[in-house]
Amino acid sequence: MLVVHHLNDSRSQRILWLLEELGVPYEVKHYQRDAVTRLAPPELRAVHPLGKSPVITDGAVTLIESGAIVDYIVRRHGGGRLQPDSATPAYDKYVEWLHYAEGSAMLPLMLALYTGGLGEATAPLRPRIESETALHLGYVDAALAGRDFLLGDELSAADVQMSFVGEIASVRQQGYRNIGAWVARFQARPAYKAALVKGGPYGFARS
Repeated sequence: MLVVHHLNDSRSQRILWLLEELGVPYEVKHYQRDAVTRLAPPELRAVHPLGKSPVITDGAVTLIESGAIVDYIVRRHGGGRLQPDSATPAYDKYVEWLHYAEGSAMLPLMLALYTGGLGEATAPLRPRIESETALHLGYVDAALAGRDFLLGDELSAADVQMSFVGEIASVRQQGYRNIGAWVARFQARPAYKAALVKGGPYGFARS
């Protein structure tokens, strides 16, 4: 049985959503953040030395990193669903989105999150963080122009992997209409809602 070691209010929520979209049987093992530090509990280190989430176990396999987990689940359990044919150019763009989510897009968003409460101490960094945030969110917003999902009319695992970027943007940034519509579209999916029930409270879900 595939097990998702799920930290509350975290990026592992999208792994639950992916599994719900695919209809893959899985178990959720819940972990709670420290109420003061917001850090993961030490119990996660027993699953993987980094003590981070998401992490999955699937038989003898233990895997971290959202992109790697999404790719593994789709390849091993997806039966060809939620990804383009690997012989097509669409597949190359799909792989690019899988890596782009954490490799580039999340960095300025996380820097803004981490430095947001530090006041004037972050003044020298603020222009760079803001310009990088605008660059990346503008890129994603333009990519969604005239389409329902990142690769076109159909949901793919690229949308699942990029969902956290969109959710942060829709909560903390204004003016990205295509991103906002995309987030509303995928959050309305039955599988997304089912994953919320399994995962518990999630601060980036719209009511």
